Amino acid sequence: MRLIFAGTPDTAVPALEALLASRHELVGVLTRADAPRGRGRRLEESPVSVRAAQEGLPVLKPHTLRDPGVQAQIAALGAEAAAVVAYGLLVPPPLLALYPWVNLHFSLLPRWRGAAPVQRAILAGDTETGACAFLLEEGLDTGPVLASLTRPIGPRETASEVLADLARTGADLLVGAFDALEDGSAVPLPQPATGVTLAPRLTTGEARVRWAAGPDAVGRHVRAFHPGAWSALATGQHVKIGPIEPGDVALESGEVAVDGDVLVGTGTGSVRLGTVAPAGKSWMEARAWARGLRGTVRFEDA
Repeated sequence: MRLIFAGTPDTAVPALEALLASRHELVGVLTRADAPRGRGRRLEESPVSVRAAQEGLPVLKPHTLRDPGVQAQIAALGAEAAAVVAYGLLVPPPLLALYPWVNLHFSLLPRWRGAAPVQRAILAGDTETGACAFLLEEGLDTGPVLASLTRPIGPRETASEVLADLARTGADLLVGAFDALEDGSAVPLPQPATGVTLAPRLTTGEARVRWAAGPDAVGRHVRAFHPGAWSALATGQHVKIGPIEPGDVALESGEVAVDGDVLVGTGTGSVRLGTVAPAGKSWMEARAWARGLRGTVRFEDA
């Protein structure tokens, strides 16, 4: 089939690679517009844009897909279907009417519809997740499912680790969905009406660690938001928090104790810090960070 690929971040690149290696022909790529990144706030291309340019594919970077001119450009590519992986823009009805748009979504739909399915699954304590290739329609991740896979969520896995694995295994799932569409064997299955949960986009404020929660909840929070989970010392300094382990010292919520290891109190126990990243600095071992601490140290709850 002649396909358009719509995707933006690193998570979408494995699917792009798999389609490039498949029997299908990519005729163009949609990705988000170049965005300012880093301390210098320089405009940078998306990972998908960079990889597509290496293949000499036409790359469109519209700010919206609702522009009739943009829709005409997409129609002119002459595709028979489109693949969508973490693209970031809504596909309006005029484009959905052109041909099938198959979205690779990293959850077991209808659970965790939305922008942050893996993170929300870990926050909720789910022990299993997966990926679905489904047909886009106007509703939020509501379309019929063409193919799916499941995988367990390990008790120490971070969202970034789970996403990286699903991006790889989901890439083959997506190719298989297009193979089935092409040979006529695809059987779209409507999603169940029950079991629907939503996975809204994460925010920086939400990533702040709530130490008053128990050790298990704090651990899930850090794993879900990694590498963006953070806390603030009573001095005001922000510190990113890496994956943690249960501690065995009784401490007040947010209280920091250094005895070889670095422990922080929670609502019902303590946790042991592994790595941290103080504001403006790289990740380091918590023990190394603690050597620079002076006096009584505690993290503030949100």
